[in-house]
Amino acid sequence: MWKGKPLYLAKTSGTTSGAKYIPISKDSIDNHISAARNALLCYIAQSKNADFTNGKMIFLSGSPELERIAGIPTGRLSGIVNHHIPAYLRTNQLPSYETNCIDDWETKLDKIVDETINQNMTLISGIPPWVQMYFDRLTEKTGKKIKDIFPEFSVLVYGGVNFEPYKEKLFDSIGKAVDCIELFPASEGFFAFHDSQTEQGMLLNTNSGIFYEFIRADDIDKENAERISLKDVKLNENYALVISNNAGLWAYDIGDIVKFVSVQPYRIVVTGRTKHFISAFGEHVIAEEVDFAISQAAKKHNAKITEYTVAPMVGQGDGKSFHEWLIEFEKEPDNMQAFSTEIDDLLRSKNVYYDDLISGNILQKLKITPVKKGAFIDYMKSKGKLGGQNKLPRLSNDRKIADELISSI
Repeated sequence: MWKGKPLYLAKTSGTTSGAKYIPISKDSIDNHISAARNALLCYIAQSKNADFTNGKMIFLSGSPELERIAGIPTGRLSGIVNHHIPAYLRTNQLPSYETNCIDDWETKLDKIVDETINQNMTLISGIPPWVQMYFDRLTEKTGKKIKDIFPEFSVLVYGGVNFEPYKEKLFDSIGKAVDCIELFPASEGFFAFHDSQTEQGMLLNTNSGIFYEFIRADDIDKENAERISLKDVKLNENYALVISNNAGLWAYDIGDIVKFVSVQPYRIVVTGRTKHFISAFGEHVIAEEVDFAISQAAKKHNAKITEYTVAPMVGQGDGKSFHEWLIEFEKEPDNMQAFSTEIDDLLRSKNVYYDDLISGNILQKLKITPVKKGAFIDYMKSKGKLGGQNKLPRLSNDRKIADELISSI
């Protein structure tokens, strides 16, 4: 509902409800372009590191090829934005347009490796699990750490999922710590970006054609839930993000849950998805809580996590119900039982409802099911969601994903 015909339609990955087509107008396209630019400029201003602009940059994204629906160019957001990369960056951009147009992710990844392996890569951008696949292929081919393949690599740009569970393995693959810039882009708008290497959270992208409202997480399922304006938000409270924008969306629930860590200026962290939670037994566990628990436990017990997902297991017969954690390990913990107990204790410390169910002997403690190497990649491949902007749900309120993974073990 905006004047004129949309400039583009952005096709979403359909993580929660199947594919959707989101309008991008001539008034809203600048929001998507300027925010990414501003994130890099803020980084340069604070860090004084502008050297990466002299090297090659890679954006692991969807195909820039667009189809026309009702005469409107249509494709993935990352592919649309690819057509608007500024001229001063385009000469440094990899991979080639032809490679970027390859649909099959693994074929595309092999071509990206071939095109970049001998280049001076200084900035690498993408969703963490797909960046990790890129790093793994480079190491398989050379036997080297990323820092030895790309000595000038200094900036990692990411978004789409919580970085913490991937951080240790990514940095281990690189062989050194690098500066990181987190982005919060979506087909509906570019909402926030990491403007500081010292402050927590991402700067909310205000004055950019988006009007923000917030629904308390506890009220999400209530009919006519109150929408709170930006001036009334409170620190460290979870909110569903609702937007109206100059592409024609009005009071649109984008499906993400955010928490403010600062209100001067407004800085947020993404804590989960409104449809990605476990409350099969009334516990309402969200992504922020499981990400915290597994990240902290992995550090303490010397484990490296490739990927994981959590699902409820309803007790059979006299057995009590529990949460099943399906985990692909790069390196298993020294003591699996202690690791499992640590995750459970950390989750109980974060979620009082889960703690009550455990202490009340209604749920038994979580159980870990290790899965084979590559199981999550195989699962995403089987769903046609390998690579690009696709993300695996960390939490499910049913066992659809878990049962498919287990059947493949």
